Amino acid sequence: MTGVLRSRIAAFAFALTLAVAALLVASPALARVERYAVIAGNNAGLRGEVELRYAEADALKVHDVLVGIGGFPPSNVTLLRGGGAEAMRRALISMNSRIRQDITGGGVEAVLVIYYSGHGDARALHLGNTLMELPEIEQLARGSAAHFRLLIVDACRSGALTRVKGGTAAPPLTIRTEARLAGEGVVFLTASSANEDAQESDALGGSFFTHYLTSGLMGAADDDRNDVVTLDEAYRHVSEATIRATSQTLAGTQHPTFRYELRGQGKLALTVLPARAAHRGTVELPAGRTYLLLEGGSQGPIVAEVAATDASRRLSVKPGRYFVRGRGKDFLLEGEITVEAGRTLAVADGMLSRAEYARLVRKGHEGVEASHGAQAGYRLRTAFHAGESPCQGAFAGYTLELRQLSVMPRLGACRGGFENDTLRASVDQLDLEVRVAHAWDFPRVTLDLGVSAGAGVLQQAFETRGVAAPRTSFVGFLGTGVGLMVDLPSGFYLLGQVDAQTYFFQQAKRGAEGSAPISAEFAVRPLAGLGKRF
Repeated sequence: MTGVLRSRIAAFAFALTLAVAALLVASPALARVERYAVIAGNNAGLRGEVELRYAEADALKVHDVLVGIGGFPPSNVTLLRGGGAEAMRRALISMNSRIRQDITGGGVEAVLVIYYSGHGDARALHLGNTLMELPEIEQLARGSAAHFRLLIVDACRSGALTRVKGGTAAPPLTIRTEARLAGEGVVFLTASSANEDAQESDALGGSFFTHYLTSGLMGAADDDRNDVVTLDEAYRHVSEATIRATSQTLAGTQHPTFRYELRGQGKLALTVLPARAAHRGTVELPAGRTYLLLEGGSQGPIVAEVAATDASRRLSVKPGRYFVRGRGKDFLLEGEITVEAGRTLAVADGMLSRAEYARLVRKGHEGVEASHGAQAGYRLRTAFHAGESPCQGAFAGYTLELRQLSVMPRLGACRGGFENDTLRASVDQLDLEVRVAHAWDFPRVTLDLGVSAGAGVLQQAFETRGVAAPRTSFVGFLGTGVGLMVDLPSGFYLLGQVDAQTYFFQQAKRGAEGSAPISAEFAVRPLAGLGKRF
């Protein structure tokens, strides 16, 4: 075989491979792809089941993403919100009939996506007070004439759909989704395994699973950053993000499951991220921290999330006004942005305002219940009597910042004394106090007003030509005062505080029985220090 012939055969094989690949991906050159979807959400379940808050809203989110950037014409999508099992059944039968008619005559390949969010168990979906058995919805998906069928179920124990006969659902992250998916077949994607509950989040305004699914389809799952989100990228993203988020919930970790029965080669594109589409805009977020995108303002619904670990930092969104919230280790970045159609907006940290966590706690920020951290610094107490020097020393403590109050336990020590012609004395004080304060936040500083109580020991030692035994006094004190804090980067802050305190002490006399009566003294105690919040 000549070299020319070999080259021609190789070129032909390469061209044939490209043609087959093009036929199987989302936008084939040799066949028109039509996309269809039946999307259902129902907040109500069977009698006695708690009504869900976000199942119907989740269905609307999926609808908007598939229509907006998934290539699903609105006329090909059926959205059911609150319908029963019969409505779901009719919608699937009708869609299957339409697909069969549309592909008659060839030249058209069909993709069908079925999505359900609501109550369910290992046997059936609970649509209101009606049941749709899992084998029935599975049969309606398998029986479709569509070349590719994707069934997504966000319901409790929905992983029963992915159970293999004679076994149990495989651990979700052991499935090799990197394998090339076929252009023909059926895929099942469920929010939880066969013995787990699917969880909703008030903070996210939806289920964990659907939140991360739609975020991934909008761009967060685009690991290879080619502006196309494929099925395997979407599954990998929703699985890892759902496991990570639910591992911190009271209900426990939720494991999405994945099962595919496919033929051929290729990857199915679920969404395409148009950078310059007339009806979409692109938001590009900085790396290194997690960002939430909220629609309209700080109280609007959460549109999408990009995690600190996500390779892709771009989201395709509808034009409009959004609120960006980025979570750092010690602070939050927040601010409003406006996204224009056909434009990419690169969000920089300098465009957002920074708020330390203690301020967020006092603002009652959702999801931030407390801030805490160590503090230490210099302290001074004025003298009790004329002729004494101030008592100077140091303090160390820990601060717990709550919404209404700050609680600050502190351990302090200082040394003072006095001197005259015949006597030199040193006075050492060691004490423990708890200060409780209420704070007011201003643009660059925080002012607080607090009260304190504590107890300690005063130890006096004397140097003289005569005899003067050391004395120990046990003290208690009450005080009130003001504090001023200036925020620094990385969670640090400078602290200044002045307290007026009244000391009560009972003096124990060495070498004599009993003790002196309780007496009171007044002092002013300034202090300055450095703190760190966590």
